[in-house]
Amino acid sequence: MKLTNIDSMRTLVPIVSVVFIFACGGNNTQTYVNEQGKDKTIKDKALNTGADILQNKAPLSAFNVYLNGFHFYNGNMNAQMEAHHYVSQLNEDFYQAIIFDGNSKDSKIMGIEYIVTEKLFNTLPKEEKKLWHSHHYEVKSGTLVAPGIPEAVEKELMEKLISTYGKTIHTWHTDQQHTLPIGNPMLMMGFTRDGQLKNDLLQDRDHRLGVSSRERKKQRSEIPFPTVDPMANAWEKGELRQFIVFDQVDSAQDKHQGLLPQRTK
Repeated sequence: MKLTNIDSMRTLVPIVSVVFIFACGGNNTQTYVNEQGKDKTIKDKALNTGADILQNKAPLSAFNVYLNGFHFYNGNMNAQMEAHHYVSQLNEDFYQAIIFDGNSKDSKIMGIEYIVTEKLFNTLPKEEKKLWHSHHYEVKSGTLVAPGIPEAVEKELMEKLISTYGKTIHTWHTDQQHTLPIGNPMLMMGFTRDGQLKNDLLQDRDHRLGVSSRERKKQRSEIPFPTVDPMANAWEKGELRQFIVFDQVDSAQDKHQGLLPQRTK
């Protein structure tokens, strides 16, 4: 069976999800922190169980691929952390991911990542491109993995992802031991060459997930190296961008003008 993208994998993932994703590719990494608040009451648990059975959660069911990699805060290479991505492919050129600080049921949502192909990235304004990072090194180095799926399938997935770009925003900094989602959202970046990612962070991840980034690197050696847009990974040229909370709301003043946003369908 030849699989060329995540949509093709949907014929395979429902069959092997229990065996691979949950047995081998999940529930082996705990959250960084215990969130503030009291334990759920028996009534809350009953309501949650009932809702789980009765309600349709179509948007969540589309997040069918698990990717594990690493980020750092744009402007601070030393602030690095592991990131667990649960990915939905919207079309051939666009993906969206929810990022957690672990892969257990109590893991916290750290943020989101939007992933686009080179085709869509080329349409972005120059200043916007500076907020995005490439995935070429993460794929070629073997540090980006899809735990639990067959390696041959993972390789085909990586052949697709190697030329993509990501815009990543972390909203809950549990790596800083914050027990609530406080502080500014932060723009994150990906690594671009050897020696940047802390080796102990990588080794701990590999051991815990039962993967070998070194072997993955060998397996992906024949994947062609893409041409990386020079406007991506702007931090490499000293062009740093980061979010701040600002008391001026001019960016929201002219949105919608009191009209309801229009849906495409």
